[in-house]
Amino acid sequence: MLEVGTKVKDFTLNDAFGKTYTLSNFLGKKVVIYFYPKDDTPGCTTQACAFRDAYDDFKNNDIVVIGISKDSPESHQNFIKKYELPFILLSDEELNVINDFGVYVEKSMYGKKYMGVSRSTFVLDESGVITHVFEKASPSENADDILKFLK
Repeated sequence: MLEVGTKVKDFTLNDAFGKTYTLSNFLGKKVVIYFYPKDDTPGCTTQACAFRDAYDDFKNNDIVVIGISKDSPESHQNFIKKYELPFILLSDEELNVINDFGVYVEKSMYGKKYMGVSRSTFVLDESGVITHVFEKASPSENADDILKFLK
């Protein structure tokens, strides 16, 4: 997993509606990148709605919020529409960025091991350097924890 002090490698991914986003386009702004396992599951919905509910605070402080999962753009579209999510959701179906950040890890549920995305959040400064990492981020508290850290 990437650590504090790391300059994040530039990447380009598409959002739910086919728009392309490149990380370096956000240089000059603080960026919150949160990785999550799957659209429209209980924990991921809680986390996305917490970011939605706090979005004005992020926007008013000129902080970009980006969610990334391995879900398809179509899945993201449904998720965004169902919960009225105002921030960027990017699709990384090939796991390129997810692997670059080191958040594709072995997980275990009911004794079965499998590979999946670890719920992790990274705060980047205006030059693209990680200033804080929230490993195993709390779905309900992650957005507020980030705002407290940034203020």
